[in-house]
Amino acid sequence: METIQLLGVALGLASLAGINLYLTVFVTGLAINQQWIVLAPQYKQLAILGHPAIVAIAGVLYFIQFFADKVPWVDSLWDSIHTVIRPIGGAALALHTLGSTNPVFDVIVALLAGGAALTTHSLKAGTRLIVNTSPEPFSNIALSVTEDASVIGGLALIHYSPALALAVMAVSFATVIYYAPKFLRALRTRLWLVWRKLNAPASDKANAELSSTLPPDHDILFGRHNLLGEKIEWAAPCISTASRHLPGNLSGYLIATFEEPRKLYFVAKNGWSKVSETLDLEGYKASQESKFLSENLVLYSIEKKPKFTFLFDRTRSATVKKIAESVQRRLTAETIAAPTPEPAPVEAKLESAVR
Repeated sequence: METIQLLGVALGLASLAGINLYLTVFVTGLAINQQWIVLAPQYKQLAILGHPAIVAIAGVLYFIQFFADKVPWVDSLWDSIHTVIRPIGGAALALHTLGSTNPVFDVIVALLAGGAALTTHSLKAGTRLIVNTSPEPFSNIALSVTEDASVIGGLALIHYSPALALAVMAVSFATVIYYAPKFLRALRTRLWLVWRKLNAPASDKANAELSSTLPPDHDILFGRHNLLGEKIEWAAPCISTASRHLPGNLSGYLIATFEEPRKLYFVAKNGWSKVSETLDLEGYKASQESKFLSENLVLYSIEKKPKFTFLFDRTRSATVKKIAESVQRRLTAETIAAPTPEPAPVEAKLESAVR
């Protein structure tokens, strides 16, 4: 039981250091310095954190981070600088927690602690990159305050119940691993949209022509789905957003065929798996939506769910407009009733009867 508690304190401090190293050291050191907590004999090595110089330096560095964390893109620059500092700091905290133990055990804990700190740091930095794509700064402030509160709450949990803190950490890391693929796809999408916004040509110079062909791998994928041999009218590269039928942040192709005006197809490769979905748009409408980083094609219905949204980079405004007009035209083409033939004149009927 003592070993579990020791691991709870060591790995817990390392994980919190990955989120905010300076706040972790400052609060822990201040609590020791002011004797708000009394260290048990097995944690006596942590007493060094209560040294006035360490408390002062950690406090100053946290003061700087407090403001840096709340400014869009400055927080990401700060995180990139601390990609090495936080894991090393987390491992050092874990080793100081252990004190003098078996060298093999020290190495194992140092690796685990460094990995835990790197994981929480990567999660924090990646989340900040995603949030920074929003033009407003309030989400950065809210996220920074939440991170600070989680560090203080985590330190309190470690103090009162190290074993429970270890269990919470294990569940949290399992959750992170489970959602890691979705998180990485979202991060990749945001970074790609940012890169396109900064490096792509102006939207008025971009080619708005729609292709009627697919790359070979996507063509094979669509061919397996297209059992009736429908001919492609156009195929547009885009990124999906999450809905009831589609996973989010998949790079693929939206496809329209001549034979099915009320249906679209989306094909994409998702790691080892492949996605091929038919979107039945009976009763839907199409519109273009401009966002900070993307031009969106929105397919929606007042009566039906789900709403489908596909992302294009900002230079594709003319293309998205063309696609939206094409989809809207396809959806309304069959809803317009065919004109009723005019009745033949009476004279023509009599003449026909005589003959």
